[in-house]
Amino acid sequence: MSQHTLWLLRFTYKKLTEKLTVSDSKKLFHERFPYVIPGLYKRIIDEMLVELNLLNQQNEFIQDYLFCIGLTRTFKELTTGYKPEKHLDPLFESLCFSTNFDAKKINDISIKTFEEFKNKSSKEISTLIIKKSKSPLYSSRILNLGIYLIISNSIDYKDINESERNELISEICKALSLSISKADKDIGIYNSSLKKLEQAKELLEETKIKDKQKKI
Repeated sequence: MSQHTLWLLRFTYKKLTEKLTVSDSKKLFHERFPYVIPGLYKRIIDEMLVELNLLNQQNEFIQDYLFCIGLTRTFKELTTGYKPEKHLDPLFESLCFSTNFDAKKINDISIKTFEEFKNKSSKEISTLIIKKSKSPLYSSRILNLGIYLIISNSIDYKDINESERNELISEICKALSLSISKADKDIGIYNSSLKKLEQAKELLEETKIKDKQKKI
């Protein structure tokens, strides 16, 4: 039996019997996804891997539908423009596998949830989230973003002002015994990250165009 096979068996056993360290998860991830990650997305993927690993360490953590929505949708938005696009599915699967999560199960729950909340007003969604969720929940950035992303998918979201949007999030957090201030902070940082990512992509594209012009 080769050293490589022994290494895989050892980590597979550890996945089943113990909590993986961040170092363990990173080794598993790179073994599962042996491709170069574009510099623009490398930090994003690394931060998601660390976050998922740490969540998996928490005994109080429950993988509910809000977490599944938060994880799948933030991954999708934060990897917009990733190339080659065909690497996105194995990239997500590798993130989940290396942190003891089931990518297929998470995707299935996310798709089912979006269908359930589709074509509803922000108020209807807010009421349904409170009714559907069981408090107390383990507070996390991904869960907070799951709430935000479901609300932002409502049919009237663009028609309500920022104050009303914040009030909806606050009502949900209060009902589910979640920190309102933490949710506000997580959402603010996330939206800021999306803007910075978009700016970085635009700058990178401008640089590529200038480099091409110099070669002409």
